[in-house]
Amino acid sequence: MTLGEQIVSDLTAAMKAQDAQRTSTLRMVKAAMMNRKIEKGSELDDDDVQKLLRSLVKQRRDSIEQYDKAGRQELVDKEAAEIAVIETYLPQAVSAEEIERVVAAAIAESGATSMKDMGKVMKATQAALAGKNADGKTISEIVKARLAGS
Repeated sequence: MTLGEQIVSDLTAAMKAQDAQRTSTLRMVKAAMMNRKIEKGSELDDDDVQKLLRSLVKQRRDSIEQYDKAGRQELVDKEAAEIAVIETYLPQAVSAEEIERVVAAAIAESGATSMKDMGKVMKATQAALAGKNADGKTISEIVKARLAGS
């Protein structure tokens, strides 16, 4: 069963269980999958679905940041609950320690010495973490901290 089929199957189960939060989130995911399928012009494979899910999680994190600044805690909670549902379909997130190790290796490999080399280090790090669930913002922060400290 593909990831897309699993999501549709879980949507049906959530509807039968009358789980309103999960049903709402999975409907939104299914709609996003349909839109991406139309954009692509062909069926989505698991990699496409994972990219879409990571994009949806990123959008929600950005929304949480905005809602938090505006003092809208109920919307922060709603977005966080949606992230929790979406992340169940993504591989386990990469730990900060693993990102630190990959960044250190990328810095050593590229010979980076300053912030001017950030692009090279980011490219190498993201290539090494390709296919894993690694947050780009976290990677960027770790690379900046390491290059500023070196």
